[in-house]
Amino acid sequence: MSPVSRARKKNPQPATHSVTGLFKDILRDFSALGAEPDVFEVELLASEVLGEWWDLAADEEDGPLGLELIAFTARKITPAAAGLLAALRVLAETPEEREAAGIALETVLSRGIPAPEWKHGLAEVTIEECWRSGDVYGDQSSMLCVFSRGERSHGLLALVDFTEGGRIRDVVVVDEPLEVLAEMRQQAQADAELVTLEQVLPARAHQLLADGMAATDTLEEPDVSADYARFHALALAWSRALPAAEPSPETTEWPEAVRNEVVADFLGSGAVEDTEVNRACARLIVDFGCRTEPVAPLRVGPEKLARFLEDLLEGEHTDGEFTEEHEAALEPVLLGWTTWAASRAGLPAPALAPLLESVAEFLEEFTQEDDSALDAYLDGSEELDDPAELAEALDRRMFAVPTVYTEIGDEELDLEPTDPEQRRLLVIGEHPEYHEALAEDTFDGQPRMRLALKTALVDQLWDNEPPEAWQAARRLREGGLEREEILDRLGDVLAGQLQEAGEDEMNFDLDDYREALDLVN
Repeated sequence: MSPVSRARKKNPQPATHSVTGLFKDILRDFSALGAEPDVFEVELLASEVLGEWWDLAADEEDGPLGLELIAFTARKITPAAAGLLAALRVLAETPEEREAAGIALETVLSRGIPAPEWKHGLAEVTIEECWRSGDVYGDQSSMLCVFSRGERSHGLLALVDFTEGGRIRDVVVVDEPLEVLAEMRQQAQADAELVTLEQVLPARAHQLLADGMAATDTLEEPDVSADYARFHALALAWSRALPAAEPSPETTEWPEAVRNEVVADFLGSGAVEDTEVNRACARLIVDFGCRTEPVAPLRVGPEKLARFLEDLLEGEHTDGEFTEEHEAALEPVLLGWTTWAASRAGLPAPALAPLLESVAEFLEEFTQEDDSALDAYLDGSEELDDPAELAEALDRRMFAVPTVYTEIGDEELDLEPTDPEQRRLLVIGEHPEYHEALAEDTFDGQPRMRLALKTALVDQLWDNEPPEAWQAARRLREGGLEREEILDRLGDVLAGQLQEAGEDEMNFDLDDYREALDLVN
């Protein structure tokens, strides 16, 4: 048996389409419960009944259908009417409806109809524990609230989507919550690098449920499953048994200055070249994060970045300023942003490689191209089976060569960084101040030496030979230096080794160079 509750399968008779006919069908369902139904069965029936016309009630022009149903039932002198009103007194979704159902129930009982024996047991549950399992990126999480009622356990399982501000995308009632919890633990243990599991305070769970369901319920056309409507009323009723909800996280809209500062920090990291187009693409990413997830605008995850690209395709927030030039720059910017933001947030290294692969796939769909720039960075790394090693290789190569696109003179180039000669052109492209001298073959002296040193260092970092070069670069980056400052520092170390080698500078002592790199801090 599935852990999701399947206590009731039958629906009200579909033959009658009028509202009055629908109300009669509902009363028939309650009449079929019998004299001593299980309380949980009553809760499920009431929740299903409310869920079956959840969308219809939202579209009704003459007022909430719940109040109409209560008024209709109050005129009936039957045990089914008393049962339905007793259920709505607890499970109806608004305080107004619950109060009206309570008054109507007293009216029916005053006519000699006995009160249902289960009247006071509805939604009388006690919270035992709450758990949340999700992806390490924070895109979505499944939250399980375990309730008890006597010797029985019930569970409420909700899917929280943080890419849409924490709204609840699905909610179900489960019969065996401890089995579900065991499955969550097993998944977290089996995939500990990508899946998280944490216990949640009931007050925090209440806040997530209340805010998340409210966010979904206010949508004009919510994208939810049939189970969401089916268990909606019961989820709300059980959540009222939780402690008072924690305050919702405070959100402050980032002003222009803060958004521009974030973009400047990203470009200053050396992840991509600081150009007007790259700056504009980075700003689109920041604005999207502020608009869709103000609590954590800079968080990166596969679903969030996929939604960013979907948002660009729809073109609702680009003001028509997303040109072909921006589209060409988007791939290196988004890949660079992903690496930079993941490092900034402390995302575990094993999670970076699958994240970048997902982003590359999304970009291929977005640009409708078969090849991705990420393929070039992964070239030659097929032997790396460890996700952490693959992520480090991507980080290293994207630090060495932030972009595969450059402009030299009036020519825009899309180059292959695995080719040393094309890699050299990418380095040259970072220094437009040298382009004229290079074209006239007058490039010499100290600038020529510094460019040669930088090219050599980029080659060393790309190939990870010697590995001490990347180790030194990481230490300097962790110390707060930007890419150009790091390459200058390492260039000074390499220049010192070349000077010691004298005329035979191409055969400098590699061991001495490695020792010198180990001292860089």
